[in-house]
Amino acid sequence: MADPSLYTYPSPLSGYEGLEPLPDEKAADGKSFVNPPAAQKSEAYTSFAAPITNGTRGGFDVHIYFLQSDTEELSFATALWERIRREFPELRIYKVWDKPIGPHPVGMFEVNIFTPEQFGAFIPWLVINRGPLSALIHPNTDEEERDHTQRATWMGAPLPLSLKLFKRRQAGA
Repeated sequence: MADPSLYTYPSPLSGYEGLEPLPDEKAADGKSFVNPPAAQKSEAYTSFAAPITNGTRGGFDVHIYFLQSDTEELSFATALWERIRREFPELRIYKVWDKPIGPHPVGMFEVNIFTPEQFGAFIPWLVINRGPLSALIHPNTDEEERDHTQRATWMGAPLPLSLKLFKRRQAGA
């Protein structure tokens, strides 16, 4: 995992300075707060936040891993791959790799997500249906190493990625 101190972070309140204080009123559940209504829905419902791409590459990649030497995991992964292709045909789904490829240390297949709506439907579905498999979810920006490390989210056990590929690209090799 990349060291978070290597990066800078804009204030989450950028663009929200000078507003009225938020109310301290509790909602009916007695625990959460009542929020003031927004003038309009957040753009994050329809477009990924910059610098995540909203183009043909897709905003997020999901890599679903399996041990290629484990026939049960390979069989489960292949069945999951087929189910995803049938239930989510609007997503881009790549072939099942039965060996390590790129920074990925074991067999896997990749799914590309293009919209927040697709993300909101597919990721909860995957939480329930991924079985014993681990999955890496990362955004696509112009910072590939950071996308695969500091900005990444894991379902299941995280796997060590081989980051040499990204370091060579950064060095121009």
